[in-house]
Amino acid sequence: MNKKQIALVMGGYTGESVVSEKSAAVVAQHLDKDRFEVHKIHIYPNNWYLEEEDGTKLPLDLNGFFVVKNGKKLTFDGVFNIIHGSPGEDGKLVGYFDMLGIPYTTCDALTSSITMNKAYTKKIVSEIPDLHVAKSVQLFANKPGLANELLEELRLPIFVKPNNGGSSIGMSKVKSAEELSHALDLAFKEDTQVMVEEFVSGREFSIGIYKTNGKIMVLPSTEIISSKEFFDFEAKYQPGVSEEITPGRMDERDAVQVKKIAENVYQTLNCKGAVRMDYFLETKTDKFYFIEINTVPGQTETSLISQQVKAVGMSLKTFYTELIEEMWR
Repeated sequence: MNKKQIALVMGGYTGESVVSEKSAAVVAQHLDKDRFEVHKIHIYPNNWYLEEEDGTKLPLDLNGFFVVKNGKKLTFDGVFNIIHGSPGEDGKLVGYFDMLGIPYTTCDALTSSITMNKAYTKKIVSEIPDLHVAKSVQLFANKPGLANELLEELRLPIFVKPNNGGSSIGMSKVKSAEELSHALDLAFKEDTQVMVEEFVSGREFSIGIYKTNGKIMVLPSTEIISSKEFFDFEAKYQPGVSEEITPGRMDERDAVQVKKIAENVYQTLNCKGAVRMDYFLETKTDKFYFIEINTVPGQTETSLISQQVKAVGMSLKTFYTELIEEMWR
């Protein structure tokens, strides 16, 4: 059987490139070597290259996304995209692949760019039955007196977050009026758009969703119990800072309802590949509140999606094969 040539793209242009490289190492380890020839492609500003097993770096020709190896042109049958943040998660890279006619494992350019913007995504999913969104304000510029204006509109505590960021970089939970100005400065350092939203008191969960054989599959939710104020960068990537329970503690009725909501979100946003939706189950009401969606979720051994795949008794090898096969449908 002729093996399919798969470009495993990693790295990126943001601070999340470190996580991307870790995710890629796990994906490379678990991909089916009998079916796929895996090529590690690193994408950094002005530096796109294929890394050989012996560490040799071959530059990519960006006119057609190929490398010349031993005098021969090496092209790829498909791309396993594991770049978190820009340009892999915000639509730029997949738009380039669309123009070259190369299939890939993640959402298309439109869905990727929209879902990178937290405020726009919330507006779209707010129409989904049984899914709620916290009251929020989208900001396009920082200015004197902004903190006071916001406090007239929103109730403390509130979250301040960069609109297009990932991994909770630049995000703050604000409990007092005095903290708000600093939190806004921090978020605007990361992005030109910032979202400020009211805090929802509840338990935090994350649920993986993907498509195989044209059917939307929903994995079990993971419950996140963080020792930090919220599930920030440290809580996500530092061992022991948060406790993660998969499947999360939830009664059968809620589990059935969130499965339906997750399918609806995946379909409404026209997702492809594996995505992860974060949500709250509000304490007093048991209402589901949307937090955000990650269209290129982490794939390290301890990542939430990896935990959820193992919880249903599936190997990562099978899971990744299903993701790759789906991109050719």
